[in-house]
Amino acid sequence: MAKRIFVSFAMEDKHLRDLLVGQARNGKSPFEFVDMSVKQPWDSQWKTNCRRKIKGCDGVLAIVTKNSKKADGQLWEVKCAKEELIPKRGIWGNKDDHPASLPSEFDGVRVVNWTWDNIANWIDTL
Repeated sequence: MAKRIFVSFAMEDKHLRDLLVGQARNGKSPFEFVDMSVKQPWDSQWKTNCRRKIKGCDGVLAIVTKNSKKADGQLWEVKCAKEELIPKRGIWGNKDDHPASLPSEFDGVRVVNWTWDNIANWIDTL
């Protein structure tokens, strides 16, 4: 059964989220999940709706790039997942272009290279 995964990303990195979702649909992919990411901005109830989605997931997978430090929505999503005790994992969006430091919202969140094995192994633990 597919796990329900909330994919957190900076809006500037939407193409990476699309790539991840496409990768999961590949028949040779060793993992599968139901993408529960926010695909469009919500109204003033955004945080309430987003928290509800996160609470209904098995885990939160954050795509981490240099854009993450300025992505208020993504930072809030990671913080929310911490508050709700939802398992979190970060994956580097760009193999060789990591930010010099991560915002405090990512404290305690393990960030790994974006590989099928790294994602599959984490999802298998959920």
